Amino acid sequence: MTHSNVSDSTNPLLTRLSHECVPFIEIDFRSNSPKLNLDVPLVATHISYTSLPKSIINSGCKIVYLCRDPKDVLVSAWHYIRKVLVNAEVSAMEDISLEDAFEFFCQGLSFCGPYWDHLLGYWRASSESPERILFLKYEDLKNETGYWIKKIAQFIGYPFSLEEEDKGVVQKIIDLCNFENMSSLEVSKNGMIWLEKNGVNTMEIKNNTFFRKGKVGDWKNHLTHEMAMQLDQIFEQKLTGSGLTFNVPPPSSR
Repeated sequence: MTHSNVSDSTNPLLTRLSHECVPFIEIDFRSNSPKLNLDVPLVATHISYTSLPKSIINSGCKIVYLCRDPKDVLVSAWHYIRKVLVNAEVSAMEDISLEDAFEFFCQGLSFCGPYWDHLLGYWRASSESPERILFLKYEDLKNETGYWIKKIAQFIGYPFSLEEEDKGVVQKIIDLCNFENMSSLEVSKNGMIWLEKNGVNTMEIKNNTFFRKGKVGDWKNHLTHEMAMQLDQIFEQKLTGSGLTFNVPPPSSR
């Protein structure tokens, strides 16, 4: 949204965590002074489609939904929760084992409800209103980053001109926003954000908590073959008939 009026040296992503640039509905808007920048009207959320405020659904705003292979979601969420608890020094809470996290996930006990329901809510909504909801897979975004960046820009109404494409603007965005660069920035390594409630800081989260590997298929380093098979079977059953699958695609020549 800002690629035409922000220079390489002044891009806010160089000095601010992306979560600060794009506020979370369920976190930032709980405070008395929401941090929404009306010049860049973007918000983020983990809320399921059926739980979104009716004002959002009825507004006709564009929604970009990014999902991921459930096996990688489980492993990533497990690592993230453990890091948050350690950084926040929440000594009263016991460390959760991967085996327990796996059982909870299989039962649908996760932060925003059963992950299969979360997926299907946005998948079905995007099928009904593709002009309003863009459903993306992390694996596709990693595999064909340039293609999907242009697709997203077109979808939200900020397409790249041919001149911008010729000047390498798309590649500059890729270079700025790739995992390796974002995780190596000073703000990502040493900064922190505070969660607020009623204007009072309640818990700090170190910015490096949001970065681990960003790899497709890292679940193979954590889950047993039996665990992976069980998760695949659960999601195959839950998603049956929807047309949504999670077979990681081979590299494309698109």
